[in-house]
Amino acid sequence: MDLSNPPAKTDLGLLREALESGTMRQVRNLVRSLHPAEIADLLESLPPAERAIVWDLVDDADDGEVLLELNDEVRAGIIDGMEAAELVAATEGMDLDDLADFVADLPEAVTQQVIRSLSDQDKERLQTVLAYPEDSAGGLMNPDTISVRPDVSLEVVLRYLRMLTDIPDKTDAVFVVDRHGRYLGALYMSRLVSRDPAATVISIMDAAVEPIPCELPAQEVAREFKNRDLVSAPVVDAEGKLIGQITVDDVVDVIEEQAEHVVLSMAGLDEDDDMFAPVVTSVRRRAIWLGINLATAFLASAVVAQFEATLSKVVVLAVLMPVVASMGGIAGSQTLTLMIRGLALGRVENSNARWVMFKECSVGLLNGLTWAVVVGIVTVIFFSTWEVGVIIAAAITLNLIIAAFAGFLIPLVMRRLNIDPALGGSVVLTTVTDVVGFLTFLGLGALFLT
Repeated sequence: MDLSNPPAKTDLGLLREALESGTMRQVRNLVRSLHPAEIADLLESLPPAERAIVWDLVDDADDGEVLLELNDEVRAGIIDGMEAAELVAATEGMDLDDLADFVADLPEAVTQQVIRSLSDQDKERLQTVLAYPEDSAGGLMNPDTISVRPDVSLEVVLRYLRMLTDIPDKTDAVFVVDRHGRYLGALYMSRLVSRDPAATVISIMDAAVEPIPCELPAQEVAREFKNRDLVSAPVVDAEGKLIGQITVDDVVDVIEEQAEHVVLSMAGLDEDDDMFAPVVTSVRRRAIWLGINLATAFLASAVVAQFEATLSKVVVLAVLMPVVASMGGIAGSQTLTLMIRGLALGRVENSNARWVMFKECSVGLLNGLTWAVVVGIVTVIFFSTWEVGVIIAAAITLNLIIAAFAGFLIPLVMRRLNIDPALGGSVVLTTVTDVVGFLTFLGLGALFLT
């Protein structure tokens, strides 16, 4: 390691130094030099007392954008300390899709004030977004769109765009609709500015750009953007009418949330939890999963208790028990992780599930045989008993096959029951591999050694 060139200090490091030195002017200058998303990251990285100090130094004009970037729990904590007038001011200039997400966290009285401050048209559009689930295309969309008729010329469209006071962010196309508002296709800006102004919209629009149904889950929306390399996409209702658009910045947020959700759910945590939440709050949240894990541990212990007599006669079995359970747990976790990822990306479906099951069980069998030989040889060398070596080899092989099958099956069953596989799959899998591992190893030991 090169100690002569220490790493540059992060914004968080510089901020903490300034806070500790008490130079508020330096803190203010640092905070106001950052992008709202960077300020949100800093706030989430600070304990509550320091968080309150830094929030007071945020430019009022950035309040809304910073609040939107915060996770739900940190945002709720800051909102609790704000006056109604401050909250209403923070919503000024927000896109309607962002506003729809934001008002869900506001007190009812403040929400009504925000709605009253909108124009009649914006009120109607906001209600349209709020009518859909948050994790659907309708909940993600921005109802502000630019639409044109197919029979007008490009020159007319250009004049229309110049007349608009504002164009929605990330607009790379205007959408073509018929006289009833039904979606027909997309007119990309690149074509609009590069083709003959006398040409009609219908002659150069792209009718192959498929709209996104308003009820499509957010996860599927993200997949559509990835597969089709979209920057924006039209959203239609059940009748095919254009009701809004989704832009890539909204989809990036969905992808980030999904990634955090999968990782944290495996530990029974929520991606919106505040890392610096009070101890009692964190204890309460985590206790339920510790309780579930304790119950499953007692189940595994109950299996072991059935072989108490065998363990008292062949003590080496007790020494080697964790090896069998651990090998099964790791093998099962590998399959479980692949399955959760495959389901999330839509790569595992009924049509190919049987092939995946056969493949994973085959991997479990081959890995089981390979490591069974290794563990069996080590057991013979260290414990001078070939009988136990054979038994642990057989138990590991069986446990790795069953672990692979369990890792495949558990996510499918949980999804069928409308339970997030990432939320409790690892707990169920650990129970299966522990119980099966102890049962096969000690069962074989009782059968052949006593």
